[in-house]
Amino acid sequence: MKPKFYRKVLKNGMTIIFEKRDLPIVAVAFAVRNGGINEPISEKGISHFIEHMLYKGTKKRNAMEIAEEIEKKGGELNGFTDETITAYWCKMPSKHLNVALEVLSDMIKNPLFDEKELEKERKVIFEEIKMRRDNPHIHVLDRIQGCLYDGTMGLDLIGTFETMSSINRKKIVDKFKQIYQPNNMILGVVGNTNFEEIVKFAEKNFGNTKGRVLRIKFSSRNKSETERRKGIDQANLVFAYHVPLSTNKKSYAAEVLGTLMAGGMSSRLFSEIREKRNLAYSIKGDSSINKFFAYNTVYVGTTKQNVEFVKKIILEEFKKVAEDLTEKELNQIKEQLIGNYHISLEDSQMQLINLLLYEIDGSAKKFYDFEKNIFQVKLKDVKELAKIGKYSLFTLLPEK
Repeated sequence: MKPKFYRKVLKNGMTIIFEKRDLPIVAVAFAVRNGGINEPISEKGISHFIEHMLYKGTKKRNAMEIAEEIEKKGGELNGFTDETITAYWCKMPSKHLNVALEVLSDMIKNPLFDEKELEKERKVIFEEIKMRRDNPHIHVLDRIQGCLYDGTMGLDLIGTFETMSSINRKKIVDKFKQIYQPNNMILGVVGNTNFEEIVKFAEKNFGNTKGRVLRIKFSSRNKSETERRKGIDQANLVFAYHVPLSTNKKSYAAEVLGTLMAGGMSSRLFSEIREKRNLAYSIKGDSSINKFFAYNTVYVGTTKQNVEFVKKIILEEFKKVAEDLTEKELNQIKEQLIGNYHISLEDSQMQLINLLLYEIDGSAKKFYDFEKNIFQVKLKDVKELAKIGKYSLFTLLPEK
């Protein structure tokens, strides 16, 4: 069934995207076209800091009231910061759409940035930095980006102790005013409601002030790094390689390749490393592909002694794909990806995030072309991408 999708850009530049659904649930989000890639090195983590602060109170509501207005109506409230986007969302019964719109718009228009709350939240983020570092799996996935890119892209999205210590209230307020304006915003809704009602709310509640987003230059690279740490027993490694940007149809071939290699228990690397050789428990793949940067990763948790052997297996399996991938196996992976795509549609909140990310990348409507674009992936393109020449590797090893 063809989705009922609507999109409109208002006179003030705000983009409204909406997918109509029949279930009595609605997922709502306000997002800005700004994230980690838009931050100078000296301010790395400021987008994430602002995201935290927008839940800490407005002129109308304190932090508890923000949460209660959503949750006491049966809703869920959360947000996220990524390299290309910062978003604030809730999911709740569709009869309370007005509550969702009122609370979220109040958050992104009228944050207090209270000095005491800011200092308390800074400590929370310091603990979040420690938490991510203390988790070996998360840490290696955070650090691999620094092996793939320089500049701001080489630093963790959450920032560092140094940058988070230097960001004061004035910097946050100035950055907020610069970015959080209608022309940089997307209002996304998925659920059982009326598109005209959403548009009317946005037109009534947002003015015409223009904002701007910084474009920070960064370059791609390939390097390998090793870190040693006491208190861990397992070696954690991430193998990564650059792929074509999402403006190129070959990016869908990259998604196919990523799934073929490490997309589940039937993938080539899971079969070869875990099932055949029992060298690891966890083998996972992921793709980070958009119009600004693009790469695939393979994560493996193994023993210190087997790191080089696992790396050799990964390279050998890519070589095999480049040489002997068949149309039959390619079609199986296409079916897997398309099946995963359809399953993801079930969750309205996940669908909302999908549409937001596609809109940041150019057009939310193109999300619905995913199945067609996967079907069009050619065997020769996947085999060509599998010819891994340069790659990056980050390894976290037990010290003893």
